Amino acid sequence: MEYCVGKRENLINILELYKQLDPINNDFSIETANKIWDKIENENIKYFIAKDNGKIIASCYIIIIPNLTYNGKSIGYIENVITDEKYRRKGIGKKIMEMAINYAKEENCYKVILTSGIKRTIAHTFYETIGFNRKSKNAFELRF
Repeated sequence: MEYCVGKRENLINILELYKQLDPINNDFSIETANKIWDKIENENIKYFIAKDNGKIIASCYIIIIPNLTYNGKSIGYIENVITDEKYRRKGIGKKIMEMAINYAKEENCYKVILTSGIKRTIAHTFYETIGFNRKSKNAFELRF
């Protein structure tokens, strides 16, 4: 098992994994993804991945958001946490989440937040075992 920061060469495999996250990801083109990756490489965004024999089996990303409160300490926001269905409950997701959390600490964040679909109760339990508290804040979204 290999754990590392995701790079552009991992992009097609990350997209393949995201198909398990939501069916809307099935028709996302590599051309569009490459244009987005250009922006990712220039921002405070890092992907963390796990590989098994070269196959990407887990991924999450974190964006570091500069902040003018808490004495200028940033906020880490984790999104798109996914572990391949065949590899779940083996500590792989926990490891990539720990990598993202440690990165947030290195970047002087005072907190890390994430959101999760309301029906993903198994994922919620997983996040709580890592230390996330679902009762400290409410999340709201406005979709377009």
